[in-house]
Amino acid sequence: MINRVEKLSLLSEMISFAKTESNLKPIEYNFLLAIAKQLDISREDFDYLIDHPINYIHLESHSERIVQFHRLVLLMNIDNEHTPKEIAKLHNYGLRMGLSQESIRKVLYLMESFPNKIVPPDVLIDIFKVQYN
Repeated sequence: MINRVEKLSLLSEMISFAKTESNLKPIEYNFLLAIAKQLDISREDFDYLIDHPINYIHLESHSERIVQFHRLVLLMNIDNEHTPKEIAKLHNYGLRMGLSQESIRKVLYLMESFPNKIVPPDVLIDIFKVQYN
C-alpha cells in the first residue's frame, strides 16, 4: 500500500510526463483527474500539482512501479499520438523506476500491435514477470 506522499509523487510524475510537449490537453487533464480520484487525491491537490510539482519518490513495491509504468503508457497514448521524445521519456521513466530495460523495450514494441496502442494489463504484467523471476 502506498502512502499519500507517494501518491502525490506518482501524480506529479504523470503530470510532468504529460507536459512534455506543451500544456495539458483536455483529454490528458481528464485522464489524470481520474487517476487522482483513483488515488484518493482531491481535485484541489491535483490542480495544485499542475503548477507545483513535487520530487520523485522511488516506490519500493515492484508491482506498484509496473502499475505506474502502465499508467504512463496509457497516458502517452490517450490522444492517439506520440512522439519519439515521449517514447524516450517513457523509456527513461521506466529505467528510473528500476524496471528492466528489456521489458520496457518489449512493452514499447508490443504496444504498436494493440488497438489504440493500449497494452492489456495482463500482457504487461507477464512481460515484467519474466524479467523479475
